[in-house]
Amino acid sequence: MKIREAQVVDISQMSEIRLAVKENVLNNPALVTYGDYVDYLTQRGKGWVAEVDGQLAGFAIADLQGYSVWALFVHPNFDRKGIGRALHDTMLAWYFGQTTEPVWLSTAPGTRAEGFYRRAGWRETGRTASGEVRFELTEWN
Repeated sequence: MKIREAQVVDISQMSEIRLAVKENVLNNPALVTYGDYVDYLTQRGKGWVAEVDGQLAGFAIADLQGYSVWALFVHPNFDRKGIGRALHDTMLAWYFGQTTEPVWLSTAPGTRAEGFYRRAGWRETGRTASGEVRFELTEWN
């Protein structure tokens, strides 16, 4: 596995990964546009992709303007191989190298993602208006 900075040319494959996930499904793909990806990668923050044998297996994007994790997704074909954790750790090392502001994210309750974030040290701070679990992290190793 290789982790590298995401580029605009990766967006179509990142979108494919986003639409392939089995949890936290994006029911309306029109809600996340190509332009959104470009904005988060080039203006709002930074992203990373994980490659396995030359194929994108997952991606993560930190939003430095909104102090949040905009995306962290792994293609189901690559589940449970440490890819999500590698992307997570890379993203947070960068994020906390840029700011001391806490970072937040939300995810659907009862999902593997919820357990993942709890095990990674995220603290639940409540629920979003849509009922997702809201997590916050104030520092990174």
